[in-house]
Amino acid sequence: MYRAPVGDILFTLKSVSGLADVLAAPRHAELSEDLVDAIIEEAGRFATEEIAPLNEIGDRHGTPLKDGEVTTPPGWKEAYAKWCEGGWNSLTGDPEFGGQGLPTMLHAAALELWNSGSMAFAIGPTLTIGAIEALQKHASPELQEKYLPKLVSGEWMGTMNLTEPQAGSDLNALRARAERADDGTYRIFGQKIFITYGEHDFTDNIVHLVLARLPDAPAGTRGISLFLVPKFLVNDDGSLGKRNDVRCAGVEHKLGIHGSPTCTMAFGDKDGAIGWLIGEENRGLACMFTMMNNARLAVGIQGVGVGERASQEALAYALERKQGRAAGDTSEGMSPIAMHPDIKRSLLSMQAYTQVARAICYSNAHAIDMSQLAEDDAAKRHWSERAGLLTPIAKALSTDIGVEVTSLGVQVHGGMGYIEETGAARLLRDARIAPIYEGTNGIQAIDLVTRKLPLSGGEHIRGFISELREISGSARASNREGFTAMADRLDTAVGDLEEASEWLLAAMADGRMGEALSGATPYLRLAGVTLGGALLIKGAVASAADTPADKKRVQLARYFAQSQLGQTGGLKADILAAADAVLGYDAEALAS
Repeated sequence: MYRAPVGDILFTLKSVSGLADVLAAPRHAELSEDLVDAIIEEAGRFATEEIAPLNEIGDRHGTPLKDGEVTTPPGWKEAYAKWCEGGWNSLTGDPEFGGQGLPTMLHAAALELWNSGSMAFAIGPTLTIGAIEALQKHASPELQEKYLPKLVSGEWMGTMNLTEPQAGSDLNALRARAERADDGTYRIFGQKIFITYGEHDFTDNIVHLVLARLPDAPAGTRGISLFLVPKFLVNDDGSLGKRNDVRCAGVEHKLGIHGSPTCTMAFGDKDGAIGWLIGEENRGLACMFTMMNNARLAVGIQGVGVGERASQEALAYALERKQGRAAGDTSEGMSPIAMHPDIKRSLLSMQAYTQVARAICYSNAHAIDMSQLAEDDAAKRHWSERAGLLTPIAKALSTDIGVEVTSLGVQVHGGMGYIEETGAARLLRDARIAPIYEGTNGIQAIDLVTRKLPLSGGEHIRGFISELREISGSARASNREGFTAMADRLDTAVGDLEEASEWLLAAMADGRMGEALSGATPYLRLAGVTLGGALLIKGAVASAADTPADKKRVQLARYFAQSQLGQTGGLKADILAAADAVLGYDAEALAS
């Protein structure tokens, strides 16, 4: 039975990721800590009682398509209606359009809870919230007035239409086309695949954001425009008009997240789907990146949510399941497997890595909030760069953690984990998509090394590394038993991160891009593990009381420092020394 980890979430927000900085801003003057507590507690209740029971139902039922209409699993439509009634869709929306204007940090925490309940349920509203952000920043006032209130309330949902059969990660290959109409609208033609919640029965209208090319557009990504294409046209009074020329042509049969309809969408089978330009012609990718960056943090949080649920279920099973006799157990009969050292290691790894992912994602959300709250250019630049640095780490490391933790969950369950009865396999199947969509984790690593590492000429990463050293200094200064050893381990990891960062910066400056890219994936892991260890230690330093929760935080930090931070040396060696082997690999020759 899933239990919302409200205490761990609130502790991470307040004592690790910097919520106090956000609450101190004038914009959030009315948001007290007590109100934050109440919001997270109610979100936890809703996730536990309303969403978590849906996960198994969604996995079994799927999203059948008949006559162009998708039927969502039993109870899902009703749960979505309750979710909207609770105001959860409007949490961060602009108050001008009916939103609550709350910080991204609270959205991140609530999103973790929805994903622990059901990844397949949570991903639909996640894309709506991303569409809201794109429209708030780039759409005309007329489009905002017509569409945002109902998107913010959740009465309508939004989608993101990028991928085509021949154009996945490389958007240069997009073929969907747009034609100008005399009335200032556009006609959209083409096919999009892998469209999450492209068709469903939650809402009576779906607002598609679609990338397409105009006939005279320049080649490549410089010639992509973004269009708003509703399922039903909207009349001037806000009522729904005729059906647009867009339909769902198929629903994918997937490894996991069966309750989420992943659709093939056909635009313009007849006279063309009517669309409205968002932003400027040929500048659509910049508009869509607003939505994609939101989605990348949200997908990282999926790793947190599914990891938390897998950790809870593995621990409960390990305490109940008895096998063999654990060393030192003097009781009669067999021991709970949770007493065996190997299972202890697995449970510690699951819990520690889940907390690492949570702390990194919440810190990413904190940087986004601070970039929006900053009052001077220097602060805004600093926090914008910090959000940029953390986003690929949050997305990639957290989703890798989601897969690793759910896989360990299957292992802890043993044979019972490999069959569907316990649900452990379902969590692993669900988790596996997260390292793939919204930019594969390899692409996140490339983004980190080639775009984020050189920010401010490399000075931002150097300042970031200095902040990590300050955390080890605070641990050492605490004079608590075992904290000096943790600080020593962190210092070594930070030194590995610093050396690898400087090597990559020098390689790119020298034009050795192939060598730099060969080390991108291990570099992201190195940065994430080091940051994760630092944040666990920061949490341990803040855990001054002698409560069971505080003892657990110290225990997880100590385990991570002793068992996991040591991998940074190997990751550094991989970055510095493995490029020749990577670049020398000839796939064609070896396949013959």
